[in-house]
Amino acid sequence: QVQLVESGGGLVQPGGSLRLSCAASGNIGRLNGMGWFRQAPGKQRELVAFITTSGVTNYADPVKGRFTISRDNAKKAMYLQMNSLKPEDTDVYYCNANVVAPATNVGMIYWGKGTLVTVSS
Repeated sequence: QVQLVESGGGLVQPGGSLRLSCAASGNIGRLNGMGWFRQAPGKQRELVAFITTSGVTNYADPVKGRFTISRDNAKKAMYLQMNSLKPEDTDVYYCNANVVAPATNVGMIYWGKGTLVTVSS
């Protein structure tokens, strides 16, 4: 079994910053691509940022230039530095990872339970 646990969410004023973390644990042979998604009530979950094993990144247009995704493969962790936050960034943020079990080449997608980010004055 694999667990992804997000942390770092909270309440921040517009223009402020937060750093989200995602820690992976369990039966992990290899972590492939990892990503951050967000979802507001009644809306579809949407991609925020994605990072490959080698560190190639991709961002959704609304967060380009403000958010930075990174990962530490040794620690099995991923981060999202969020700067210049806006009220429209308010959402539950989810960690996503493609995990390959030990001694296999089969990857499965796992999700964390989410962490709430609220941007409000």
